[in-house]
Amino acid sequence: MTARQKDRPWLMRTYAGHSTAEASNALYRSNLSKGQTGLSVAFDLPTQTGYDPDHILARGEVGRVGVPVSHLGDMRRLFQDIPLEQMNTSMTINATAMWMLALYQVVAEEQGADITKLQGTTQNDIVKEYLSRGTHVFPPGPSLRLTTDMITYTVNHIPKWNPINICSYHLQEAGATPVQEIAYAMSTAIAVLDAVFASGQIPEDRKGDVVARISFFVNAGVRFIEEMCKMRAFSRIWDSITRERYGITDAKQRRFRYGVQVNSLGLTEAQPENNVQRIVLEMLAVTLSKDARARAVQLPAWNEALGLPRPWDQQWSLRIQQVLALESDLLEYEDIFAGSHVIEAKVEELVEESLAEIDRIQQMGGAMAAVESGYLKSNLVASHAERRARIEGGEEKIIGVNCYEATEPSPLTSDLDGAIMTVDPAVEARVAASLTTWRDTRYQPPFNHPRPCKALEKLKAAAAGDANLMEATLECARAGVTTGEWAGALREVFGEFRAPTGVSSAPVAVTAEKGTPLAVVREKVTRTAEDLGSGRLRLLVGKPGLDGHSNGAEQIAVRARDAGFEVVYQGIRLTPEQIVSAALAEDVHCVGLSILSGSHSALVPDVLDRLREAGASEIPVIVGGIIPNSDAEDLKRAGVAAVFTPKDFGITEIIGRIVDEIRTANKLDPLEVPA
Repeated sequence: MTARQKDRPWLMRTYAGHSTAEASNALYRSNLSKGQTGLSVAFDLPTQTGYDPDHILARGEVGRVGVPVSHLGDMRRLFQDIPLEQMNTSMTINATAMWMLALYQVVAEEQGADITKLQGTTQNDIVKEYLSRGTHVFPPGPSLRLTTDMITYTVNHIPKWNPINICSYHLQEAGATPVQEIAYAMSTAIAVLDAVFASGQIPEDRKGDVVARISFFVNAGVRFIEEMCKMRAFSRIWDSITRERYGITDAKQRRFRYGVQVNSLGLTEAQPENNVQRIVLEMLAVTLSKDARARAVQLPAWNEALGLPRPWDQQWSLRIQQVLALESDLLEYEDIFAGSHVIEAKVEELVEESLAEIDRIQQMGGAMAAVESGYLKSNLVASHAERRARIEGGEEKIIGVNCYEATEPSPLTSDLDGAIMTVDPAVEARVAASLTTWRDTRYQPPFNHPRPCKALEKLKAAAAGDANLMEATLECARAGVTTGEWAGALREVFGEFRAPTGVSSAPVAVTAEKGTPLAVVREKVTRTAEDLGSGRLRLLVGKPGLDGHSNGAEQIAVRARDAGFEVVYQGIRLTPEQIVSAALAEDVHCVGLSILSGSHSALVPDVLDRLREAGASEIPVIVGGIIPNSDAEDLKRAGVAAVFTPKDFGITEIIGRIVDEIRTANKLDPLEVPA
């Protein structure tokens, strides 16, 4: 042991929440007892997108990817016996962030907490929702107002809270390069700070207090040297922006404060045991360098490409962090990369290129304008397509996927259905029934909430004016308003927003020169269209339900377009009825459904039934997503033509399979096209 005092470990979190508030509460208390030092709450998709669990779009989604929180009673149960004044809680919530923070504050008050001592983070970064994750609700302007009002409220009333987590994590998942990840996140931060300071709610002498509460949430991929340099570049650029653009003189307030979830995009379904070493390498990127070390780290589980991790899997990820922090000597030393000319050169390169991209975005009018124009989304779709092309061409190696595919049987996956946790389908009905009970009894003892209609009218009046929306939202929380009612009231005033898909403007990433795999598929598409006498083959790519992770759907749409298909892609958040209506109106030859949230068992059969009822059962339906083997077999028995999961990484091959299914459905002979 050196004479130097050992550094304090980072906050250790596990992203968790599922089924019900009660089940998630038990999981949180168990994780805390195992040494977890902070909570990271995963909400289900209806909660994230402002719907109650009995809404038509919530079907199949309740409790799947997180915990449903529909009202104050759910939030009480979620944190029962967990003293919030002593906790550091991160909530991955964006469009409904103000609502969740209001519920959290009221529960803390009921516990007797001093709200000025509450510590934690609301993600609250809507820009990346438009670009990658898809849980946005309102248009950019109103969304920015909600964020602005939250920031000013927390700075004045909950000073230890981080009201926003500028989140580049999902940008990398959507294909962002390190330069794009830095530039887009910093452009978002500029848009947010400009709006806060222009609102008139913060006096000039408190600008530093606002900057000091802006935090970031980043991604760390397996190229851990480049990722570590990215974090150093982030820190330098943030220091420069806050000093030069906003005049912040206190170096402590300018500090780049970030948490991290290491890359889930790189986790593989094939040989999933390899994910453990990937996770470790990615963790090193944000912990090895003291000068760019994360303040909080959460690691995915080895089996997240297969489905929902079990408590044991989450424990394993927590133990990875604990071994590094407590058993190794990492925290005993100053920054071990200081003075490295290799690191310095890479950091300078990232800084220079990122600043150039930030300037480009500012010249367009800033991040919000670049979202509305489709510039940011198009760039991400293109970058992702280029990455997929490198993987398919073997230029970018992924062990077990495109090289070293031979493997011994894994004891971890000998029982695939038992290697993940499943959510009881009956949970949805129980949660919906509980919501009905809440609505019927919220006016009665022991709650005695005032009638929520008055609170909602006040919320709408505030939204139509320029008052800070947090006070009206707190009144709604105390009145027993539900998540769907709160968001519904704001939808009436603000409207909704469908973000650009980026598909039509994405450049070609894979060439179709003679002899290439794409050229072969293009020939199959052309000849099949001729055989059917239809001019062009038409493929509908659909995203049913609330799953907003559209990266896979976009890549299928782009490659199908490049293969000669006419592609119908209307973006995310569609009902089965809307998808079938579009399929019939566009007279498509195939329907492709993309679902990563686990709602496939409810939504896919609904699409099949509606096609049959419409007399269009001959249209083949294919499905892609994180789908366990047993579920895939069930879907095929129900009538699905083919199921693709993350192990099917060859997009050109998938497009070829789609052509085959169209030929089979139309009773055409198999088509062999010479390379």
